[in-house]
Amino acid sequence: MNNLENLKKGYQDFATGNIEGVTSLWQPDIEWRTGTGMPYISSDGIYKGAQAIVSGVFAHIPNYFDNFNIEISDFIDAGDKIVMVGYYTGKWKATGKQFKANAINVWTFKDGKISHFFEAADSATIMNP
Repeated sequence: MNNLENLKKGYQDFATGNIEGVTSLWQPDIEWRTGTGMPYISSDGIYKGAQAIVSGVFAHIPNYFDNFNIEISDFIDAGDKIVMVGYYTGKWKATGKQFKANAINVWTFKDGKISHFFEAADSATIMNP
């Protein structure tokens, strides 16, 4: 499979809760940059390695959101760099309100595995729908 096919599989695995499938696509030293304003980020929003990402990001999603989902509008495939353009949807638990917020994910591949992730998301829409 090429990088785009692997990434699409990763999004499918995330949607079904197959976190092991997601992390199998990553380099051991993956660097993950979470969008500023997200409620669960570390002080700088940077996580390194699968364990830090799973425990620092993925594990917190159910604490803040119900029915969190990623709706993909498009992929921009530049080979070793792929951009996902879409939306985060779900319910913000603090208010009980549904949201649909713009989201951009930038993925960088090295030797067929993901080495870097960068997220830009409209956290104001998420937390104040």
